[in-house]
Amino acid sequence: MKISIITAVYNRNKTIKRAILSVKEQMYKNIELIIVDGGSNDGTVDAIKSLLDENDTFISESDNGIYDALNKGITLASGEVIAFLHSDDLYFDNNVISEVVDAFSDDTVDVVYGDVCYFSARNVMKIIRRYRSDKLSKRNLAWGKMPAHPAIFIRRRVYEKIGYFETDFKIAADYEFLCRLVHYANLKSVYLSSVLVRMQLGGISTGGFRNSILLNKEVFRAIRKNGIYTNMFMLLSKYPSKILQFLRT
Repeated sequence: MKISIITAVYNRNKTIKRAILSVKEQMYKNIELIIVDGGSNDGTVDAIKSLLDENDTFISESDNGIYDALNKGITLASGEVIAFLHSDDLYFDNNVISEVVDAFSDDTVDVVYGDVCYFSARNVMKIIRRYRSDKLSKRNLAWGKMPAHPAIFIRRRVYEKIGYFETDFKIAADYEFLCRLVHYANLKSVYLSSVLVRMQLGGISTGGFRNSILLNKEVFRAIRKNGIYTNMFMLLSKYPSKILQFLRT
């Protein structure tokens, strides 16, 4: 089984090598790495090229935002399973993909997902918080709860069935995609109760109060668009549980 891992990047010369190496060091080797660069000008392109091999795909051109770049990656993917790794994140250890592939040994499984943990830019090994992915369901999505997107692996046939990311969302197209997935598709998912990805704090979806406002507005629109009832009280109620997760870490 080939796994396609897609990374969208723009001006991340300080972190992109770390992300690529976390893929290259996986014990499971049937991996297709697809890197979509948005026209970086800070040395990112040279850093990427220094680590690529003949099995990888790399394009560098302007795009219309991260979801446009990810859609380009999906189009290029030839693997049976597709995943996304942000340019400043990395896999938790070198057995992550092996664990995921084992879960996909059942051909009826469409989605495999697990947990993520957060680290600060100053210390990759120091865990700030663990995010435990909620069950992928309409009910949880209505309450603003979703599996962590970088820790979700989805068969390519799902994208062929329900489409790619909608680029009119700036920050929550992944949430809209999951709403569409549970609303329109009768899919089988498997949850792995382990950390699959280390995420660096300060990304677009974790980057402060202003982004939180935009995120909640887009999440609200994504849920309603797919025929699932919600309201702002339901969405905001998730924050106390996030605080409890932080305290347990």
